[in-house]
Amino acid sequence: MRELIAVAPGEVVFRDYEERELRPDEVRIKSEISAEKHGTHLSFFLGKVPNVNKEWDNELELFVARKGNSSLFPFHLGNITIGTVIEVGSKVDRFRLGDRVWGYLPIRETHTVDADRVSHIPEGLTDEEVLCIDPATVALMSVREGRFSLGDKVAVFGLGAIGLLTVQMARLNGAIFIIAVDPIEERRNLAKKFGADLTLSPEIDVGLEIKLATGKRGVDVSIETSGSYKALHQAIRGTRYGGTIVTTSLYHGEGIGLDLGEEWHINRHTMVSGIRVESEPYRDHPRWDRKRIYDTVIGLFRKKLLNIEGFLHTVSFEEVLSAYKTLKNNPNQWIKLGVRY
Repeated sequence: MRELIAVAPGEVVFRDYEERELRPDEVRIKSEISAEKHGTHLSFFLGKVPNVNKEWDNELELFVARKGNSSLFPFHLGNITIGTVIEVGSKVDRFRLGDRVWGYLPIRETHTVDADRVSHIPEGLTDEEVLCIDPATVALMSVREGRFSLGDKVAVFGLGAIGLLTVQMARLNGAIFIIAVDPIEERRNLAKKFGADLTLSPEIDVGLEIKLATGKRGVDVSIETSGSYKALHQAIRGTRYGGTIVTTSLYHGEGIGLDLGEEWHINRHTMVSGIRVESEPYRDHPRWDRKRIYDTVIGLFRKKLLNIEGFLHTVSFEEVLSAYKTLKNNPNQWIKLGVRY
């Protein structure tokens, strides 16, 4: 059997493995299709995260220098996998042979995991929708953290999977005017299809154009999903006095293009950082927890209120090394990479 492993920044290989004996509380799964997480995971793959030289200290809640010869690499690639149960432990009663399941599992031909790590495929969802549950949970949290409602105006920066789902959820949440920003025309066209009233390319002065498109006031809320410091700066510029900026993506490197001595200093914005499903408790705890976030997203997909047409570019498992080379050279080549076994 083979699995996909990042061995150094931008370097990926197949690694052989053998499955161990199944434990009583585990299931074994044969992979059918997997998907990558293009924001955070690709930043890790390219070595553009603080985790390369630092590690997170849970007690201090700080990044600190890595100790000794510890390294981020090697690590598994991939985000969500759908597969079929081919073996069940003696203490597992939730699953049967042949059940189709999904979970946060890497790109690997088989998985032997605790049964609690996977769930049945939700009724009424396509495989493609299941693979987009993760970006949809982040989009939902971003919209909720924006604290806007019927009649507000919203800008979404970055039109990857999270951004395009955020556009749709902003409309569902009552935004009366939505501006979507991305350098790629195809993604701007999708945003238009999904409910954006105006799309902009960052080649122009986006902050100024947002102000002009909103009666010189700016949007009430900007949601920045691209991880670009320049985009964050324009989000600040385009948000009205007293408005809110939600930062969703993982930023890395020096903050080139971000100047907090300009509009940020004057316009009394609120900035909400790090929309991570893992960062609990949430601001709306105990009403909202992780289970409710996932149940809500699955419900939205089930009711067909979210559209993922054009998101997934699928390659075979044999082609995955070449696909990652493409992503290394052009991370924006596809909205979301799928791998079928």
